[in-house]
Amino acid sequence: MKVLLAVSGGIDSMYMAERAPELFPGASFAVAHCNFGLRGDESDGDEAFVRAWCSSKGLPIFVKRFETEKFATEGGLSIEMAARELRYAWFAQICAAEGFDHVAVAHNADDNVETFFLNLLRGTGTRGLRGMGDRGIIVRPLLTIPRAEIRRWMEAHRLPWREDSTNASSAYKRNRLRAEVIPILKEMNPSLQDSLRRTMEHISQVDDIAEDYFSGVRDSVCTGGTVSIRALLALKHPRYVLFRLVEPVALTETALDNLWETISSGRQVGGRVFIGKHGEVKGLPKWKLCITIPDKNN
Repeated sequence: MKVLLAVSGGIDSMYMAERAPELFPGASFAVAHCNFGLRGDESDGDEAFVRAWCSSKGLPIFVKRFETEKFATEGGLSIEMAARELRYAWFAQICAAEGFDHVAVAHNADDNVETFFLNLLRGTGTRGLRGMGDRGIIVRPLLTIPRAEIRRWMEAHRLPWREDSTNASSAYKRNRLRAEVIPILKEMNPSLQDSLRRTMEHISQVDDIAEDYFSGVRDSVCTGGTVSIRALLALKHPRYVLFRLVEPVALTETALDNLWETISSGRQVGGRVFIGKHGEVKGLPKWKLCITIPDKNN
């Protein structure tokens, strides 16, 4: 088994890198490091640190420098989302070219809790509340390990890591959750991580059932991007199926509500257009919808 370790130089990824032989017994490793160029000399220092660590361990390393701010501006994305898209696309390219079986990323148990609340705050379906987990080639071996335990282990073994200065900035929602909100919740429930882990497991089970339902009815209402409204409304859960069908278009909540209100009330949809971030949903004659997503967004 070949595993590509995504290593930023921070404490979590260095913990994962140091313990990789235990986490993935018998595997061979290489390291991928993303330099997003967002912190000037500090970003370059992270790269140099990871390069030196790989050299000391005799591990091959892949390094990519990204024009993150430019990519974010051109794509209308936040910096965080832009960095996410860039790194995962690059990881996939490396795996395809070099034959890696998995990419290991260092999200820990605290990250999972923070992501749950971030998704809840911005509004999401069940998939956004099921928490992080292994997805395709991406594996997360630290999801059950709290951040405090990682720090204790690294300090006990006197191992170095790099501190990201942006982790102290309250400009990022995740940092505010970490520093201000979650400590209060832990005072109210000291077992917050375990409670949320169980909740996310339950949500995951429900989401899997919903996915099975959607997969079973999709072809009966949608062919080649054209949706039969009459067939959709005959389903037991038409609004959920509509949400899933138009999800790639990324309609706003208001546009999605208007679309549902229009078709569920029996009003004519022909000629009406609902514009989303990645495409559009257009009403056609004879009670049909056309879902259009430009190729560049596929």
